Amino acid sequence: MIDGATAATSASTSLYAGSTPAAAPKTQMDQQSFLTLLVAQLKNQDPSSPLDTNEMMAQSTQLASMEQLTALADTTRESFALQMRIAATGLVGQQVSYADSDGVTHTDVASGVSFAGKTPMVTVGDATVPLDSVRSIGTVAPESTSGSSSSGSSDTQTSTPAA
Repeated sequence: MIDGATAATSASTSLYAGSTPAAAPKTQMDQQSFLTLLVAQLKNQDPSSPLDTNEMMAQSTQLASMEQLTALADTTRESFALQMRIAATGLVGQQVSYADSDGVTHTDVASGVSFAGKTPMVTVGDATVPLDSVRSIGTVAPESTSGSSSSGSSDTQTSTPAA
């Protein structure tokens, strides 16, 4: 027969024997860490003084809350990414101004969007710029269909989209 101290020692040894070797330590407690600690606590509790049921309920509630907060954070992250994609696609066909790495502002028509990275990339003229580099958005002046115009301001647009 195994005494309580030997059982506790073998339980804690078996708990850590299957763990991953020298990985980077976690900085946040996740669901798996919480469950591992709860199982270890249940395995190693003193039979003469079992875990208080109120404490067990509190820990179960904390686990459920943590799961819900994790799900909410994931949903919020996905929602923000979707909003960025919607905003980026709304730029296509619009006149866009952006600042390059030297701080020089360029203006041209946005012709496409790429979602390959974390931040949507907008194709503006010959350049591809991150969505968060866009400084202003305007409408493209409609092109004149006839040879004459009543106002001389229809030729003020200096950049047109490449065909």
